[in-house]
Amino acid sequence: MMTCVFVQIRCKPGTTYDVADAIALREIHSELYSTSGDFDLLMKLYIPEGEDVGKYINENLLDINGIERSLTTLTFKAF
Repeated sequence: MMTCVFVQIRCKPGTTYDVADAIALREIHSELYSTSGDFDLLMKLYIPEGEDVGKYINENLLDINGIERSLTTLTFKAF
């Protein structure tokens, strides 16, 4: 079973659309939204079974230019 996580992403000023395009090209997300508030993007993704969540996000997301900070929320049960 895959692990569903939500990642909020803060981008360097002026880079949000470039970051969103880079994420889309990697095809790792289920959903990706622009947001208001402390973070610029909200991404829903599924981590493959057996993968380390932190390592997966570091290797597949956080090396994108323009990402300043991220906040990952793990999920447990959908209602």
